[in-house]
Amino acid sequence: MLSSLTPKSVWTIFNQICQIPHPSHHEEMITKFIIDFAATHKIECHLDKTGNILLRKAATKGMEHYSSIALQAHMDMVPQKNEDTQHDFLIDPIKPYIDGEWVKAQGTTLGADNGVGLASALAVLSDPSVEHGPLEVLVTASEETGMVGAFGLQPNWLNSRFLINTDSEDEGEIFTGCAGGVDFKSSFPITYAVIPEFHDTCLRISLKGLKGGHSGCDIHLGRGNAIKLLIRFLAEYAQDIPFRLSDFRGGSLRNAIPREAFAEITLSQKDLARFEQITKQFEEILKHELKHVEPNLSLTYSKLEKEQVKRVITIDQQNKILNWLNCAPNGVVRMSDEIPGIVETSLNLGIVEIKDNQIAIYFLIRSQVDSAKDAVVSSLISQSQLISCDYEVNGGYSGWTPNLDSKLLKLAEHNYHEIFDQKAKIMVIHAGLECGLFTKNYPYMDMISIGPTIVSPHSPDEKVNIKTVEKYWLLLLSILKSADKLA
Repeated sequence: MLSSLTPKSVWTIFNQICQIPHPSHHEEMITKFIIDFAATHKIECHLDKTGNILLRKAATKGMEHYSSIALQAHMDMVPQKNEDTQHDFLIDPIKPYIDGEWVKAQGTTLGADNGVGLASALAVLSDPSVEHGPLEVLVTASEETGMVGAFGLQPNWLNSRFLINTDSEDEGEIFTGCAGGVDFKSSFPITYAVIPEFHDTCLRISLKGLKGGHSGCDIHLGRGNAIKLLIRFLAEYAQDIPFRLSDFRGGSLRNAIPREAFAEITLSQKDLARFEQITKQFEEILKHELKHVEPNLSLTYSKLEKEQVKRVITIDQQNKILNWLNCAPNGVVRMSDEIPGIVETSLNLGIVEIKDNQIAIYFLIRSQVDSAKDAVVSSLISQSQLISCDYEVNGGYSGWTPNLDSKLLKLAEHNYHEIFDQKAKIMVIHAGLECGLFTKNYPYMDMISIGPTIVSPHSPDEKVNIKTVEKYWLLLLSILKSADKLA
């Protein structure tokens, strides 16, 4: 039971959050939970038109003169599951369990991103033993699919001059800056033809078993992108077999590295033995190339009934799809010159889907440098125009510029050393945090981001380290208790 873990209040609330379906854009139940929670604990509660929630609590007696601090978390989670897991994110609870030093979920994302941060903020509000000055808790909506809540945050709603974002994922690191991002979609219509008469065999090809992960935090780890790998197989290794493509899909979120991709093809029975040979050959090639990062990779195929595949894509369109995706950029574009070991610019080819006679290809571009982000967008526009694709650029936002003179940063750094007798690392994260958007309407707000250690967010391998939740909690409480030093 999670409630047996320390800190009990945080884990108990996190377990409650796990029982409530709350994927992005389906946050009605978690919103009701937070509003009811506020009513139960007699906490002031406000809901804005975007779906953000603002909670306020008066200071602990004798701490009324302290600077007001806002704790901030987002209410939604990334809904990812393994293909063989039966789970409906709109109705089914997440099933967390303890595995040694970690808390994991059964076959799905755990939602520790950002459920642990949300749970800690609610625990601060409800735990009478926590000492604090004037306190606000901001819970934003649909962060994972474009920072909807942060974009819609109204000015003059928060009273606090200081904000602690709880959405970073490395305990012992205090974040003071993040990358900006932008979404890019390329699409074009698909034309179909009848299945060639001599194509008497239909197959579904599956590339599975990859780790996936967060397209910001994990993009530099060299993990395989299932879309790119399966397209590589079709565009290169399978080209000596006259197959016809009927369908292709891969990934499910533009901010998650695709773990799985699938293609449906037709071919002649006489070519099946050769196809099986090159499938095994390519799987071995990938296992050799990615043996250190993707040990569970698999490339397989299964037969489909002929009536399951009713048509194929025209050969011209097939070549257009394979060539586009085979040369599509993906991964790290440039490392930072200013901060060693930090990615400056990257892009993630996150989703490919064919529906309604159209193929759509989704990217998420991230960068600490706006001009570098714009350069990647420009290259995708050029590539789209070369093959007459339609394209859309949406949801662009600038990064969060580091402030190394931040009072809140200096207090957190000092307290971390006092509590744990070691120095915290001051970091900039390549993932997007909402802090950069908050500065639009709150330009003078002093902000940091802290959190426990979460591994493989945005994938079913997501797990949170138990000991680091306690360390994160102790740091958070110490900052609240010593906030008089922020004056």
